[in-house]
Amino acid sequence: MNSTTRTYIGLGSNLEHPEAQVQRALTALAALPLCQLVACSSLYATPPVGPQDQPDFINAVACLDTRLSPLALLDQLQALEQRHRRRRLRHWGPRTLDLDLLLYGERVIQQPRLSVPHPHMHTRAFVIVPLEEVARTTHPTLSLHQQPLNHWLTCLDVKDIRRLGEVSVAPSATV
Repeated sequence: MNSTTRTYIGLGSNLEHPEAQVQRALTALAALPLCQLVACSSLYATPPVGPQDQPDFINAVACLDTRLSPLALLDQLQALEQRHRRRRLRHWGPRTLDLDLLLYGERVIQQPRLSVPHPHMHTRAFVIVPLEEVARTTHPTLSLHQQPLNHWLTCLDVKDIRRLGEVSVAPSATV
């Protein structure tokens, strides 16, 4: 694959110093082979989805240009989760690191291991808020399900999302 594809990755953590987990994951994304970190959102503190007997999450979205295929990128993301000791003990449970491939260019992918666009992202403020922030500079006309991101913001309850501030990750070298 010679050309690059612009992708968006959702990051989340609520265990073992979540802000540091997300910061390290962003640094690792910048170092992925055949990838270039273009930009990342601020960090956001958000209540958990699902079981409420767990700490709040720290969330962010990264914009990554890649020459990797969708499944090869997914493999890299899952390997990164494993390096952060991700354990899947409970659906929507606590985790050291969660990485979701939200968008892979304009492609719609429905495979057993991967659905893109991420099937629930338009219903989750913890994804749409940081995605809209980073897309302002990386893809101002980005839409989801044929609607601009601002449309989804008006449909979501964003009152419990707190912006914590910017992260310090240098964009990576070109792919």
